[in-house]
Formats: sequence, structure tokens, C-alpha cells
Amino acid sequence: MRNAIVATVAVALATSVAAQTAPGEVVYGEYGQVAESLTGQAGDPEAGLQIMVTRGKGNCIACHQVTELEEYPFHGEVGPSLDGVADRWTEEDLRGIVANAKMAFPGTMMPAFYKTEGYIRPGDAFTGRAAEGELPPLLTAQEIEDVVAYLMTLDEYY
Repeated sequence: MRNAIVATVAVALATSVAAQTAPGEVVYGEYGQVAESLTGQAGDPEAGLQIMVTRGKGNCIACHQVTELEEYPFHGEVGPSLDGVADRWTEEDLRGIVANAKMAFPGTMMPAFYKTEGYIRPGDAFTGRAAEGELPPLLTAQEIEDVVAYLMTLDEYY
């Protein structure tokens, strides 16, 4: 019985990983939108909030102001306010913007959070040397979905 449970969990995990879209396989629409979930699983808004306020992750509030997150210090003014963002953009638009904002806004300063190639001499951590080989994305596919799920809670009436 235990082996059957372990096998079932292993198949579920393998299916979950197999369903994930790799960064180089993301399909962007004409305006940068990404219609399909990167994982096939719903995002977790609470996890998305943590990514938005964590410096070692997305740290979205370093550039964007979010009234709902006033308890977290140092909101930026480089990017637009995210208040009401769910009323301005669709889930597909937000997924594309978070994954690679340059697909929607070519001149943006926002980093591509789900990209692994096409960089110009990225550094290798804090060594000052160029990285060798493929770089991992800044956020995982599920983390992108989590951030999008949180952003979808930011309508004008939160």
C-alpha cells in the first residue's frame, strides 16, 4: 500500500513538473500577453504577496507603490502604482508583464522575471565576472503564477 502511495505522489509530481512551461517556450501574444498558465495550476495570492515584498525574490514594491502593502517600507516610484491593476489588465496581460515586461513595453526598466537567455554579459552573483552557461529565471513558473494571482486581487475596491 505504501509503495502505491509513493508511486501516486511521484506520478503527480512528474506530471506537475512536465506541465510547467520552460522560459524559452513561453508563447507571447501580439501585445506581450501570455494566455496559458505557466504551470497549469492556480496561483496562490498569499505566496504572491510574499514574493512582491521579499528583496531576494520579486521585490515588486522596490519600484511600484501598492497602498494595500503600506506596512512594508520603501515603495518605489519608478514603475506605475499597482493599485487597481486588476481593473486595468487581464490575467493574461499581467502574466506576460511579470514574465517578461519587455514583450509588452520594449523600453521598460522592469526586469524579465522568467527569462534565461538573451542577456548582455550578466554577472555571476557578486564576483564581477560574466556568468557561464544558462542562467536560471529570477522567479519560477509557479512564482509567476502566484504574483499574478496576487495582482488580480488589486482592483479598485480592495
